[in-house]
Amino acid sequence: MNRRDFAHIFKAAAFGATLALAPASGVFAHDPSHNLPALVEKLSPAVVNISSSQSVRGGSATGELETLRKKFGRQPVSLGSGFIIDPAGIVVTNNHVIDNADQITVTMNDGREYKAKVRGRDRETDLAVLELETGGDRLPFVKWGDVDRAPVGADVIAIGNPFGLGGSVTKGIVSARNRDINSGLYDDFIQTDASINRGNSGGPLFDLEGNVIGVNTAIFSQTGGSVGVGFSIPADLAETVVEQLLEYGETRRGWLGVTIEDLSADQASTIGLKRPEGAVVSVVTPNSPAAEAGVVVNDIILEFNRSPISSVRDLTRAVADTPVGQRAPLLLLRDGKRMTLNVIVERREKRQLAAAGGFATPSNVFKSAGLTLQEPTEDIRRAFGLPSNVEGVVITEVDPDSPAAVFLKPGDVILEIGWERMTRPAAAVSKLDNLHSSNSGPVQIYVQRGDLLFYESLRP
Repeated sequence: MNRRDFAHIFKAAAFGATLALAPASGVFAHDPSHNLPALVEKLSPAVVNISSSQSVRGGSATGELETLRKKFGRQPVSLGSGFIIDPAGIVVTNNHVIDNADQITVTMNDGREYKAKVRGRDRETDLAVLELETGGDRLPFVKWGDVDRAPVGADVIAIGNPFGLGGSVTKGIVSARNRDINSGLYDDFIQTDASINRGNSGGPLFDLEGNVIGVNTAIFSQTGGSVGVGFSIPADLAETVVEQLLEYGETRRGWLGVTIEDLSADQASTIGLKRPEGAVVSVVTPNSPAAEAGVVVNDIILEFNRSPISSVRDLTRAVADTPVGQRAPLLLLRDGKRMTLNVIVERREKRQLAAAGGFATPSNVFKSAGLTLQEPTEDIRRAFGLPSNVEGVVITEVDPDSPAAVFLKPGDVILEIGWERMTRPAAAVSKLDNLHSSNSGPVQIYVQRGDLLFYESLRP
């Protein structure tokens, strides 16, 4: 799927008035009869509507927006779905449903409303965990399922809040597995033809035993409406991320320190492989776990921690899932010979430019919006494993307390700000500062991270 195709991938958050759901009783239970009305009645109480708002700051507002600002001082920005996984009031949803929200309200299907606070969020998988202020209420909840028991063709149901209409149920099948829609490094989506529309974001995808096998996140559409191609984050990935967010308030992924590429059929044939497999190392970051283990450019990684690697995505996922500090064997092919190296996995989120002080002088360092920006000099490229032909402005540090820390990382390259090409840090900072001064609100930025290109909204 190329960049033009990705323009038609819509995050499913919608906005509109929340309608109370019809009362239903019961909580999760196994339903071997697959009686859908009974199953839906048991599951629906644990599926919630989520509305978020942010304070209206500056600028000129007219009409309905002006009325809202005068009455509440807040502007509604999104409406989506979520589901409760703990009776104490722990809710899973998509990060984009509650992103930039100052206030989050969760509505149960019996009309009860609870304020919510964010326990943790992960921009890279688009997941967030909320904790409800329940006042001691015990709430209905659902359980994670085994996504491997939902092969292509398996029946599934989606429950959510499309277009702000309130609780809606759709039925379909698993259309495909392991879909990569170019939304991030950890794409591994379930594709389903169960109708998913704007507002279904963050809602659960259930198997017919009532287990959550996916978190509904995006749709492929020319119009923004459902055409039967929806995408859900698989439960095994979502559950791992949610557990880390609950325990640490953040993710703790493994990091190897290599830039990798898929092996082409021609390359595989040249080196004597029957089919393309493994991941080709194109860059080894200095002082990284891979460098210290002895990995070099053009090595082909065939196994990581005894898991076979068929593609770049396999290695990215395997390394991310490895506990930080663990020693892992790395089987690779070098010059036609197989060899095993041992690597000690480090934490990806803690990767910083350790040597920044050695070459970051006031004349070439610029700061704005919680970002430290520099030109892609040879030292910068070497430190972050960037290619020699990289163009743009390199992020060398991110203030962990800034909104930018949610989705930007050291080593990211900003290519555009507000659709304007950026090649000089001074120009980027000047544009961000001017936008901040004019209270313009979030601005669209175009970012390169390795082979990934993506758009995000940054508040200057």
